[in-house]
Amino acid sequence: MIRPATGPATAVGSGILVSRVTGLLRDMAVAAFLGTRFAADAYWAAIKIPNIIRNLLGEGTLSAAFVPVYSALLAGTESDSTAARRLSRSVLGVVAVTALALSALGVLLAPWITDLLMVGSDEPTRALTTRLVRILFPMSGVLIIGAWFLGVLNSHGRFFLPFVAPAIWNLTQVSGLLLAARLGSDRLAEALAWSALLGAVIQVAVQVPLARRLSGVDAPGLELSFEPVRRVARNTIPVVSSQGVLQISSLVDIMLASLAGPGAMAALGYSQRLAYLPISLFGISVAAAALPSMSRESHTEALRDRLTSGWFQILYFVLPAAVVLLLFGDLAVALVYQRREFGVDSTALVAAVLAAYALGLVAASSIKLFAAGFHAMQDTTTPMRIAVVSVTVAVLVSVTLTLAFRRAGLGSYSAVGIALGSAVGSWTNLLLLWAFLGRRTGGLFEGESMRRVLRLALAAAAAAGVGLFVRTLLEPRFDSSGFVGRFILFSAVLTVGAVAYFAIAGRPPSRSRASAESNKELESEEGAGGTA
Repeated sequence: MIRPATGPATAVGSGILVSRVTGLLRDMAVAAFLGTRFAADAYWAAIKIPNIIRNLLGEGTLSAAFVPVYSALLAGTESDSTAARRLSRSVLGVVAVTALALSALGVLLAPWITDLLMVGSDEPTRALTTRLVRILFPMSGVLIIGAWFLGVLNSHGRFFLPFVAPAIWNLTQVSGLLLAARLGSDRLAEALAWSALLGAVIQVAVQVPLARRLSGVDAPGLELSFEPVRRVARNTIPVVSSQGVLQISSLVDIMLASLAGPGAMAALGYSQRLAYLPISLFGISVAAAALPSMSRESHTEALRDRLTSGWFQILYFVLPAAVVLLLFGDLAVALVYQRREFGVDSTALVAAVLAAYALGLVAASSIKLFAAGFHAMQDTTTPMRIAVVSVTVAVLVSVTLTLAFRRAGLGSYSAVGIALGSAVGSWTNLLLLWAFLGRRTGGLFEGESMRRVLRLALAAAAAAGVGLFVRTLLEPRFDSSGFVGRFILFSAVLTVGAVAYFAIAGRPPSRSRASAESNKELESEEGAGGTA
């Protein structure tokens, strides 16, 4: 069966939408059963700690280091296609061995890692975190291997499956949590962790048949002397270094959250989930879809065309989302999370952190696209250097603000400083990427581009104004403590805001000529290749 022709960004966005919706269901279940109590702090910390190795070697690293080389080989001669198969087999072997070794090491060192990072937490929280970390390190190892499948499928123009597969991971956790609660277990966090491990295995397993058929790889290999493998390795080193710098920020966040007080770590986790929804739907989808095509045709004019058109697609949707999370985040948090163990106090704390993250949402959504511009030119060093600078700035701001808020007696609300540091770091990263890419491409944004930005900013301001007016008018008339009242109020605010925004902003940006042509190439490959 031939699939209907859809653009890569649409396929990625659709897959991510499904996975993020199910992710919200998972987070709603976690919030309902764990709230912002110590078990929630332990769970969110335990998810973050093993994810460090996943972020070092997972989707972002393989996309930057492996996909450009593999895509270029696929676009070449028949002999290049053979080389592509040898490359993919060897990369799978290296990834599998590395993931296994790091997972085992993480399980062994879990107590020391937890004690080092959770410096401000009490003993029960650290003990539970250690148990969860030992379960979740193997999960991260499985998902690192899954990144190979994502890279292969994306390079062959298959975008939907690898991006929708995480929905399985989410739903498995929801099922495990509900089953444990129904059986009367008081170890819900551990049941959740075991479900996450099982879900990761299933998530990767469903991608195996299609990836094997497209790549021709039946088993891992280790041709370490093969030149394309060495090229991927050379690309990997600066990307891993860049990701390593980013993980320093993540580690600092865990330490600062433990010092902020009970509930701070959970508040960061819940708020990040909501903030990452528009980042994933628009930022990651556009960047992931653009990278293979940019890698095949990376000369200056086409690259500039894809980058500018891609950024306006991101800005068009992310800017109003940032306004919603900044001004109406409390309504969103209450609607999604507030029930059972997650009360009014938890809503206020999470909404405050979410508003701080919203200030950097546009920048955080755009970084992957512009970093992909360098990756398409197989330059992974410049983004690494920029990451070093931006993370240094983020850490300094986070530490300064969080400790200042803590000394001021803000308690768990000191976690707002962590989110503000993240926002400042994201803008620093994006502005530096713009500057250095502008030198390579002869400038990215000119007069017409700035007029488009101002128009979108005006539309977002108008949407904010009418949204605030409607909220002021309707809030006294609805019982916002109940789900129905919150739903009606939030829906009304979103509706009038959307009408105002789209009336001024106009239609969504159209794809550039180069992007449209590359999408047609991918659609032709999909039609010839069968189903996903």
